[in-house]
Amino acid sequence: MSNQVKKFIFENLPENVEHLKNMPEASLKDPFATAALTVAVLCRYGESVQNCIDMLNYLKGPQQMSPYEIQFLRDRLSGKFYKSFSFFEGTSPQNGYNPTKPYTIIISDNVYSYQDEGYVRLDIKSSGADSPRQVKLRLKPSTGQWFLWEQYLLSDIRIPVEEDPWA
Repeated sequence: MSNQVKKFIFENLPENVEHLKNMPEASLKDPFATAALTVAVLCRYGESVQNCIDMLNYLKGPQQMSPYEIQFLRDRLSGKFYKSFSFFEGTSPQNGYNPTKPYTIIISDNVYSYQDEGYVRLDIKSSGADSPRQVKLRLKPSTGQWFLWEQYLLSDIRIPVEEDPWA
């Protein structure tokens, strides 16, 4: 059960929880969709920290964000909002990680994705990194929904060329 690849296309990125809940992927029945929504939601951080956190809490379901996770977002995204956009097709350090519209993202699994029962770890390629980043999701058996458990998306990537004094 591996080497599955799914492409998600968003005309618009969610701006708040209500907008997110109205997206077809927001049923959270497909772990790949939950992973794609995680990236889309993280893109909101630069415009509204609170809306981003509220939407992440929706994706996390029964386990809300801890103060540590909120601080982690602040530390990793302050002044580097481009990180979240780097996962969309059409981005590169040369174009400042400006995605083409509609927003398109590809999520894949691998031979290790399903090692832990009730969890899945999915890969997402960043145009600013050499290896894929991951999102870990947890199944809630009573509802069949896949919730965000952990995300490993926000490590540093190559800075946009326009911000690079050595470019």
